[in-house]
This record gives sequence, C-alpha cells and structure tokens, in this order.
Amino acid sequence: ALGSKAHWNEDIYLEEERLKDFIRKRDEGELLIQRSRRLKKTLLRPTRTLPCPKDGYVHYSDKVMLVNPDYPEKEADVMTPDEIHAHLCGTSYPVPVSRNTFTILSMDGNNTRRVLRYGQDFCLGITAGSENKMLYLSSDHRTFLKSAQRSWLQEVYLTDEVSYRSCWQAALPDPQLRLESEGCPVPANARVIITHSHTNRRLAAHRHLFLRTYFGKEAEVAAHTHLDPHRVEKPRNHWMLVTGNPRGDSPTMLDLHRPLAGDTRAVEPCTSLNTQ
Repeated sequence: ALGSKAHWNEDIYLEEERLKDFIRKRDEGELLIQRSRRLKKTLLRPTRTLPCPKDGYVHYSDKVMLVNPDYPEKEADVMTPDEIHAHLCGTSYPVPVSRNTFTILSMDGNNTRRVLRYGQDFCLGITAGSENKMLYLSSDHRTFLKSAQRSWLQEVYLTDEVSYRSCWQAALPDPQLRLESEGCPVPANARVIITHSHTNRRLAAHRHLFLRTYFGKEAEVAAHTHLDPHRVEKPRNHWMLVTGNPRGDSPTMLDLHRPLAGDTRAVEPCTSLNTQ
C-alpha cells in the first residue's frame, strides 16, 4: 500500500511540473502553436513599398520580387517554426510580403544605389522570419547527399553566410545578344536569366514538382539549365525582378494590364523625328 501511495504521489508531482512548465512557456510565448502563429504572421507581413525606379533599371539595395513569368510562382523562402533550416520554393502569393521580397546586394559590401548591370555579381538577401538576420540565396554543386528534394538537381537554399556560393549574375534571355549586352543596365520588370556564378547553373522554377511546406503545397526551385533544341533556355529559367507600381493602384508592376493594340492608350514603337 505504501508503494502504491508513493507512486500515486509521484504522478501528481509530475502533472504539477508539466502544468508549471506549460504555464511558463505560455507566458513567455514559447509554445509551439504560439511560435508558429508568430512566424506565420512575420512571414506574411506585407512589404511596405517596393521601389519604383525612375530610370526603369534595377539598383543595388532595391527590394524586388523574383517572379518566373511563365509559371505564376514567386520565389519565397520557407522556414520551420524553429527557424533552423530554410530552403527555397515557388509560391503563387500575389502581393509582396516578407517571405517573397528579396534585396539586391553587392558582393563588395557597397550597397549604394548603383545600377545593376548584366554580368555583375550580386547577392539576393531576405530577412523573412528574422528582423536582424539576413539570409542569402545560395547554391553549390550537386552531390549524392545534397540535392533538390524532388528533382534531384542542384539545390538552392538560404544561408546566413556570404560566400562564392551566394553569388549570382543576370543575363539576357536571348543568347545571341548576351555578349554585346554585358555591362548594360538590367531593366526592372523585364525577363532575365539568373545564373549561379560558381556552378554556371540557371535558376529554375519547377512548377510540376511540389513541396509540402508550412504554408501548403508549393513549387520547387532549383539551379539547373533547361535548354530547348536550339540551345536556348526554356521559360522555366526566365525570371523578372519585379518592382513597385508608381501609379499606386496596385502593389507591383505585375498587376498592370497591357492595353490592346487597338486601344488609343497603347503606345506603339515609332520613329521620332527631330525637327530642329
């Protein structure tokens, strides 16, 4: 009888300790559901305002959305509630929020508003899930133990270390014009090819391959060059650095509808004559 009573008292003490631990975590906001809600609120917090470049070009320190135009998925980071691991995926969230807004950064640390040019190295940084910690879009050669989850191609991930693995370059989609366009400014909201400098692989959106994430089912993003029979990159390698809309009636330039050719508001290419 004494042994049964001691065991019963031990169970009561354990329940009291569990309750105290639960109350302490609840008061400190450390319960898993509290952390998950806090993380989701942070990642889905709307971006204040995307820049509207007056010259029409992308600049260092600009905040942009990385969009694959033929596959309506914006690149976004995915973080666990513990914020231990982070990887890339494609999401169809239509507005700029913390988890799909990237910052164009210089490799040399000089992030003044210089114009980004074709062939220049740059980083893509994001602060989603952490206000004081920047994560950088990175990649490295595929190995047997390290590859994309679904396609088994070269993995793209986020890391807090800046290195040669987080170095990227922009190029024109037309390979016949790339050499002569090198050094020219990169236009905003136009199609570009984003290449990983270290491995020479193109950033790709795999809409047909899905990952189950904290936010549901989203597309895989990897680093791989998809070529057609003419040795030209396929649309899944095409990206746009999307900026804000200067009109203010929509958050990004993606929401603008192109006028019809017969519309008087449509501006057609023409030759400008100088009468002076």
